[in-house]
Amino acid sequence: MIRRTLLAGAALALVGCSTVSSVTGTVGGWFGAGPTRVKPAELVDFKPGVALSEAWKADTGDADGYLLSPQADGENVFAAGGGRVVRIAVNNGSLAWRQDTGLRLSAGAGAGLGLALAGGAKGELVALDAANGQPRWKAALSSEVTGQLLAVADTVIVRTGDGRVHGLALADGSRKWLYSRNLPPLSLRGSGGLTAFEGVVYAGFPGGKLVALDARNGAQLWEATVALPRGATELERVADVMGNPAVDTSQVCAVAYQGRVACFDRRNGGPMWARDTSSNSGLAMDGRNVYVTDDKDAVTAYDKASGRAVWRQDKLARRQVTAPLALGNWVAVGDGEGYVHVLSVDDGSFVARARVDSAVRTAPVDIGPGFAAQTTKGTVVAFRVQ
Repeated sequence: MIRRTLLAGAALALVGCSTVSSVTGTVGGWFGAGPTRVKPAELVDFKPGVALSEAWKADTGDADGYLLSPQADGENVFAAGGGRVVRIAVNNGSLAWRQDTGLRLSAGAGAGLGLALAGGAKGELVALDAANGQPRWKAALSSEVTGQLLAVADTVIVRTGDGRVHGLALADGSRKWLYSRNLPPLSLRGSGGLTAFEGVVYAGFPGGKLVALDARNGAQLWEATVALPRGATELERVADVMGNPAVDTSQVCAVAYQGRVACFDRRNGGPMWARDTSSNSGLAMDGRNVYVTDDKDAVTAYDKASGRAVWRQDKLARRQVTAPLALGNWVAVGDGEGYVHVLSVDDGSFVARARVDSAVRTAPVDIGPGFAAQTTKGTVVAFRVQ
């Protein structure tokens, strides 16, 4: 299964990307020797501290190797996979509609402001009516659509694999603005997410940069350095911001592969604190801590005010752990072996565990009552924690 994809310039992107089970796998696997499958850590026994129950599940279709994730919007969950977009009722998992897009979907689902969004591997972006699933418009973008799809004010905001952020008109998909950066020779698929807050879009980029953009016109408000590329070779210099930045009223935080986790003043990008770590999945934040899944598959909680390490859960080594979801008293992650784990927010101890039908490659998502995870087979599973 694909964990991340290494893109070596335009030529490799055109002829087909080398895929690895983990970014931290053997370099020889990337360049022809075949990836080394390292045995995942055995699951430890524990006494459950909460009841984790499956509330419902629904099917979209195989993820086809892409990092697809559901998104909640009000009383509905939208998900994409197998060329389809579906709308699911949060309370009971009933399917309101299913729409075939005819595309090989590489991103989605996004939802908001009356639209459901999905992106294609050839740069297609489709917008569906969230109420009935009927097509509203379709846009042709510059390359493969990746990551989070956002609807902010009257703008749909989308990333493509060539380093661009597109701002499209909510009504018809016409271009409003375009933000573009040059990419380094090597970058990781899954790098550079998007998060929006109070009219500002925060975007991480290959090369360790985090930028704040005005959602209305794409103007850059500030740029900050999460990590600096280091090393003698291009491979050693990969320092991509991974996953979606985490933001609250005062700060925005991001983490980079072979780099750091760093938090900045949300208003001007001024540095607040940073700690050396490497992540190939991402982070989350709540009122107390910033939670990072590192490239050793350990989950660490850092005090969000000072950056002090509060706890570290390292019993999931080599299990290809997703970015975390901070959910009240718990932190949830999925893994490449098809398990969902719930940790205590206080000390990182295991409090619950459940198994799904296949690997979970993207972070669980908050759906209001509980959370949902999407598997590589395209099953969206909703859980309740009590």
